[in-house]
Order: sequence, then structure tokens, then C-alpha cells
Amino acid sequence: MPNRDPDRGTSVSTVLGRRLGGELLRLREGCGLRQAHAAEALTASVAKVAKMERGLVPMRDPDVRSLCHLYGVDDEGVIAGLFQLARLDRERRKARGWWRHDPDVGSLAEYIAMEDAATHVRTWQMALIPGLLQTADYVRAMCVVSETWREPDEIEPIVTVRMKRQARLSGEAPLRFHAVISEAALRQEIGGPAVMRAQLDHLSEMAELPHVHIQVMPFRTGAHPGLSGAFSVISFAEPGAVDVGYNESISSTVWVEAKDGTAVYTRTFDRLARLSLAPRDSANLIASISKGL
Repeated sequence: MPNRDPDRGTSVSTVLGRRLGGELLRLREGCGLRQAHAAEALTASVAKVAKMERGLVPMRDPDVRSLCHLYGVDDEGVIAGLFQLARLDRERRKARGWWRHDPDVGSLAEYIAMEDAATHVRTWQMALIPGLLQTADYVRAMCVVSETWREPDEIEPIVTVRMKRQARLSGEAPLRFHAVISEAALRQEIGGPAVMRAQLDHLSEMAELPHVHIQVMPFRTGAHPGLSGAFSVISFAEPGAVDVGYNESISSTVWVEAKDGTAVYTRTFDRLARLSLAPRDSANLIASISKGL
């Protein structure tokens, strides 16, 4: 009788877990073994092995060691790296961020968890001010026209979540944040002139922080690779962690974790940054637009 899966119903995928699971999957397939072989070695179910390889459950060091032995991995450096990934993943899962018990976070929970663990976020925004740089009134104005939130008692919790997220830009180890923003997002008067003026002034203040880098993509640039939509690249300091690409539309969210895929996001962002105004010129344009409101 197969072992009961203690993680059933509580499985959560994590960046580090997916990285570890992906490495073990690669090693297993490289030696021509099936998940059933791994399950037998661990005295576990095939379903549990599948969860491990998808990063859905934490892994114990003895299980990592057993799988390495099964897959013929005897390089202690490689094994130590996998142990490190497993340990860091376990620590991340034990962390109890505010978002884990906040019912108003909804589908943003995984993104907020990654944002909290990240050391560097690069984002391209074509139509809106980036969430970490939005004022409360700007968020309210966006919610009013949303198909999801209309009433004040629905909107204020969303504003609170957004403001809590912005704590990542302060403190002892703040997030390094690089935003490239289309001029269109600066000129779209979300909430009216007064709200937008306050939003632009807030952008100017945030740009003064040493870990916040803001550039503007001017209209005169013409066609550029960011016209297909907004996206973010999330980076982590942990050994073995890879960048994650993220983009969101009205009806779907896309995560890109394969190295080839995230490399495309990174190259595109770098190109957008090169095509944009320098930070000082960007600050001047933001101030000019604000004064004109």
C-alpha cells in the first residue's frame, strides 16, 4: 500500500523548489530512469516524486542523497549544491510573510512571495506606473474602473495590499528596483490631474533612492520591442536560483523560468533601457509633465 502523501492539499510551488526539482528531473532523465524507480528508492509514491520534480513539496537531505546515488551522481560539489537548494527552499517555505494569511492578496500571492525573496526586479510598463511605485489614490482610481472591484469595501483592502508590498523598497536590505516606463503611462491622467500630479511627484521622490532606477521611454523612440506588453524579470541571490520572467494580462498570468526564456526577457529589458532616456533626463521629463497638470 503506497505511503500517504502528507503534503496532499497543501502543496505550494516555489522558485527554489522548482529549480531543485528541475535539476533532479534532468538527472533522472539523463540516466534513463522513470519516476517509479525514484519512488522505489525513496519508499514513496510516484505522485510524491512528481511533486518533488515540480517543486511542490520541500525535500529532505536524505532524499536528495538517495536520488543522487540512484542517478549515479558522485560529485560532492554537485550534491552540496543540491543540498543548499533544498535547505534554502525549506527555509523559504517556513517564512511566514504577511501575504500568506491575507485573504485580499488572492492570485498575487506567488508574485508577492517572489518579490519578497528577490534581490532585484526589473520591470517594463507600457500603460501604468509600476505597482511598487504607485500612490494609494492612483491605486484607488485604477480599482474604480476595474471589472473586479467596484465598491469602497472591496477597493480599500487592495490598496492596503499594494502599500504593504512597497515596504520592499525600504528597510535594511531593500529591493533593487529598475523600472522602464513608457511616456504614455506618465501622461495618462489616472484619477484626474491632482491624483496624477501627486503620482508623478512620488515617482520623482522614489527616483532619488539609491536602489531605485527609473527611466522613461519617450514617444519619439517610435517602434521598440516593448510594444507587445509589460513584463518583469525577478532575480534572486541564492546559489542555483535562476531569474524568473513574469507577465500578466486581463485574463492570464505567465511565468517563465527556463533559462532560454528568461534570457529573452533580460535581453529585451536591457534593450529597452538602452533606448530610454537616462535617469536624469527621465527625472526632468517626469517633473515637466507634473508641472503641466
